[in-house]
Amino acid sequence: MVPSVLIVDDEKHTRDGLRQALEDNYDVSLGANADEAFNLMESQPFDVILTDLRMPGKSGLKVIDKALALPNRPAVLMMTAYGNIETAVEAMKRGAVDFLTKPVNIERLEVLIQRALKTKTLEVEVKQLHERLDEKFQFEGIIGHSPKLQEVIDRVKLVAPSRATILIEGESGTGKELIAQAIHQASPRARAPFVAVHCAALSENLLESEIFGHERGSFTGATERRIGRFEAADSGTLFLDEIGEISASTQVKLLRFFETRTIERVGGSKPLELDVRLVAATNRNLEQMVRDGKFREDLFFRMNVVRISMPPLRERPEDIPLLLNHYLREFSEENKQPLLTVEAGAMRTLQNYPWPGNVRELRNFCENAVVLRRGGSLSEFDLEPRFRTTANGGAGGGGAENAGGGAPNLPAPAANPLSVEENEKRLVREALLKARGNRTKAAKLMGISRRTLHRKIAQWPELDVLDR
Repeated sequence: MVPSVLIVDDEKHTRDGLRQALEDNYDVSLGANADEAFNLMESQPFDVILTDLRMPGKSGLKVIDKALALPNRPAVLMMTAYGNIETAVEAMKRGAVDFLTKPVNIERLEVLIQRALKTKTLEVEVKQLHERLDEKFQFEGIIGHSPKLQEVIDRVKLVAPSRATILIEGESGTGKELIAQAIHQASPRARAPFVAVHCAALSENLLESEIFGHERGSFTGATERRIGRFEAADSGTLFLDEIGEISASTQVKLLRFFETRTIERVGGSKPLELDVRLVAATNRNLEQMVRDGKFREDLFFRMNVVRISMPPLRERPEDIPLLLNHYLREFSEENKQPLLTVEAGAMRTLQNYPWPGNVRELRNFCENAVVLRRGGSLSEFDLEPRFRTTANGGAGGGGAENAGGGAPNLPAPAANPLSVEENEKRLVREALLKARGNRTKAAKLMGISRRTLHRKIAQWPELDVLDR
């Protein structure tokens, strides 16, 4: 990718002369004053900024301050016709990497730009290395020991070192982006950018501009050139989430990248050659979309080099206790609360629940449990009815208790396998759970007297633990 340089100078002949000297090797933009430079810096990233010191309005020192406050800090070079040691010291204190006097020696300028680019590259690499030491996208951050999850991890280890395009499929909330991060971290590109785009969150026009970038004037509102996610991910990994949602025109542009390894910005005609690894994810059946004519078959084959299928949480219940412990600990620490534990009965119920929202739903459940905690542990009484009714084979939404506002339905006796006594005990247990241990309410739910309920509980001592 061609390095980008912003030249800021109030003298037009100086700006134009420097642009002519540098434009063969750099992507050059021009600003006539500090305010123009500020606008350009906010609209696109730059690798190097070359700014004059003395300008009408804000000085070049303000340009340095603005540039070094950006998230993606450029290297800054200062130039002035008023060369003196005090100015140089002040510029270096502000963060400039070097200092030139006018008239600028072009050969020296190019040497300083190359040096500044190397310094910036080292700074970025060190920053990314430190950030990744704290990130949870290592294999150790993927929580679970079930055979199905281990199959996924083993596959990630095999394909990560390659250049192959990877398609991750699975239901929403199963951790597809986490696996994409793990692939990047385990690859030779780990020190380069990982850039994610959620395709379903943007309209067709915005998505194309977001992915490929756009040229100034390419559409209404495009007042400046914009660098797209493809260019931002050069030498690294681009993760396209919900790839099944992209339009036909975007599919064509992606196919062109696979064929030529180049892209064009929206409104541009100059091909940009990039080294980007693509990882895509979907919760839709792309093969069915191909048969329905909603997704290009040639693009599907290009993307489907290696396929990784994420198992839903209901297919790996042995991982649920590990996930619950992890997220309860995370949210307890975040809210400065003692660790919330899960009692055995509640754990069995949660393991039997199908978790239609997968890990995302479980994570939200843990945050809710910590925020609304009633004590140091989570019992069956603390669980919403949907967890118990679904776990026992009923509808996940709670049935009649949601429909009419009356007493919640108790489960019907099983058809064959349970004896009458066992069915009766089960009804008593469910009534006590729904009434949160209140015997009067439980008796009312069952349509029996409180005295009768007492006799039933005395008959089955194991139900005493449900009474509070």
